[in-house]
Amino acid sequence: MLNRVVLIGRLTKDPELRYTPNGVAVASFTLAVDRNYKNSQGEKETDFIPCVVFRQLAELCANYLAKGKLAAVDGRIQVRSYDGQDGQKRWVTEVLGENVRFLSPKDNNAGASSAQNDFGSFAHEVSLDDDIPF
Repeated sequence: MLNRVVLIGRLTKDPELRYTPNGVAVASFTLAVDRNYKNSQGEKETDFIPCVVFRQLAELCANYLAKGKLAAVDGRIQVRSYDGQDGQKRWVTEVLGENVRFLSPKDNNAGASSAQNDFGSFAHEVSLDDDIPF
């Protein structure tokens, strides 16, 4: 059996960081992911997908991601249920992120060329001064 999801999208708001009673960090955020096709009005549609990450990854996401930032999330779909305050059973579908990549350029590169900004983090990850292993 296989349960694997890879998403690339923009955050709809800043991640929410909280801690479990045992002290485990949990961050939740929603990714806006465009669909590859346009609707009958010629507009692109977008899915808003809730994501959850734990522990150190949660703290990193809370510190370095923000509304509008581009991110890639690799993980699995989780469906869970709980009883609401009104006694009704509620179902939640979310992506449990196991790996998150920050794809937006760092804020301190605001003066970078537009060509760099078009390539996200790939434009500034490799320095020509670094030893290249090939």
